[in-house]
Amino acid sequence: MQSSSPTEIAAVALAGTSTSDDPVVRFLVAIAVVIIVCHALAWVFGKLGQPPVVGEILGGLLLGPTGLTLLWPAGSAWLLTPSVMATLSAVAQLGLVTFMFLLGSELQVVKGATGTRVLAAVVAGSLVLPFAGGVVLAVMGRSVIAGPAAHPVTYTLVFGLAMSITALPVLARILVDEGMQEGRVGQVALACAAIGDGAAWMALTVILTLSGLVGSGGLGLTIGMVAALTLTTFLLVRPALARLVERAPAGAMLGPVLVAGALAYAATTQLIGLHAAVGAFLFGTALPRGAEVVMTVRKQLHGFTQVVLLPLFFAGVGLSTAISAVGGSLRNWLLLVAVVLVATITKFVGAGGAAYLAGMSARHSLQLGALMNCRGVTELVIATICLQYEIVNSSGFTILVLMALTTTALTGPLVRSCRTGRMGLVVHRRMAPKTKP
Repeated sequence: MQSSSPTEIAAVALAGTSTSDDPVVRFLVAIAVVIIVCHALAWVFGKLGQPPVVGEILGGLLLGPTGLTLLWPAGSAWLLTPSVMATLSAVAQLGLVTFMFLLGSELQVVKGATGTRVLAAVVAGSLVLPFAGGVVLAVMGRSVIAGPAAHPVTYTLVFGLAMSITALPVLARILVDEGMQEGRVGQVALACAAIGDGAAWMALTVILTLSGLVGSGGLGLTIGMVAALTLTTFLLVRPALARLVERAPAGAMLGPVLVAGALAYAATTQLIGLHAAVGAFLFGTALPRGAEVVMTVRKQLHGFTQVVLLPLFFAGVGLSTAISAVGGSLRNWLLLVAVVLVATITKFVGAGGAAYLAGMSARHSLQLGALMNCRGVTELVIATICLQYEIVNSSGFTILVLMALTTTALTGPLVRSCRTGRMGLVVHRRMAPKTKP
């Protein structure tokens, strides 16, 4: 079906008529269906003690090739045309960028020597151990999950990186749902996830650039541009924003300026090889903390982002993902189980163990290990990139997607178990809290 021109669409609208072929009608109906289905499943999963984001992603899966296309092909073909899917994807990216900007603007710095020590230890533990586990599984399962164009080194490194990811946007949602976003554990988890995700995206950029897949300007140029953007942000942009906030009369024009800045940063990082979400988050970290006018702008953006834009992003990922059977081979299913178990255990032990050794209490360390196990949508993005460049095949992609959903679904219950002490673990006197909440 060819898309109508703006003139034709306007003519139909002015005439007060609509047809089943009207792209505007399809787009609006698709948004309504996505929002209703995703929020309904989010509510159901929330009642079951799961992170609502699991329901939102599953809602997208049910509306896509895995659900609606199988049960009602005609309805799916009418509702989710290529043009509608492309528009939904664009709006979904706007939702992710806005949410990441808000997240960066709310991030608080963990102060003090203990905070610095914990951050360094948890970032290292949450990246290194899962990465090592992923490398081992990549080597063992190469014949099952490696893509046709995968270089052995590139494939192994990227799969290990995919295992070490923590989904920053989903983690933030879980923290809000659990009421932990302002506590010490929540702030440490956010900071570690932010640092770890930044390092992971940079590592992915380096790996793909060295493989000749991205970054046509060269590795040195890409790294130089990232460093220049970071320095510019904290040396020039942050002071400029502080002055702007001080002089903004009741926030006049501040909202549009901040949103435009976040979009510009997102576009910049996308152009230089990093994900757009990294740029939006970086710009958000440059905002002054505690300013009343900034809090007002955040509140204005937060509602619409949470209700409309962000669910569209999660749904967009699900709609573009065809979850097929892992395969009839027992080996494939055993590999899937191994990936989920290794991803969960290495993240939990790596992050939680490092936090405890760095001085956090046993209970807080367990909570942190559980939180860092959340992979969610970031994992889906990494999996999509792997499939796009044929680093993994369809089986490998499916395994990564199922691992992302499983670990994310486990995060909420694990965190609550750690907070209430219902994991069956005995915390001895020698493991008494070393730090205050």
